[in-house]
Amino acid sequence: MSMKIRLARGGSKKRPHYAIVAADSRMPRDGRFIEKLGTYAPMLPKDSEDRVKMDMDRVQHWLGQGAQPTDRVARMLEAAGVMPKKDRANLKKGTPGKAAQKRAEEKAAKAAAAETPASAPAEDAAAE
Repeated sequence: MSMKIRLARGGSKKRPHYAIVAADSRMPRDGRFIEKLGTYAPMLPKDSEDRVKMDMDRVQHWLGQGAQPTDRVARMLEAAGVMPKKDRANLKKGTPGKAAQKRAEEKAAKAAAAETPASAPAEDAAAE
């Protein structure tokens, strides 16, 4: 059975509240879980102590049993100092989208077209 440490959503519409749970990876996000390990309240300020609460002994137990944390839970564990920090690189984040690339190409083409005729008469005048 492949185990995950993940978030299970609770709370009402636009007021999220999550439980950090150990669950079988085949179960639904908010469905059956084996053990509740903590809570995550994203509506609280980032510096609040109540934003993320975890039972670290049980988290360590499940990690020792081979449970894999999801990306968001792994970040919380890294912040708590339980897991080593991973290097992440989102290489696509800084690249412009298709429309922006097309606009940049058109702008460069217009600049190149405007530059060549403007320089040609200046060369003719310099030659005379």
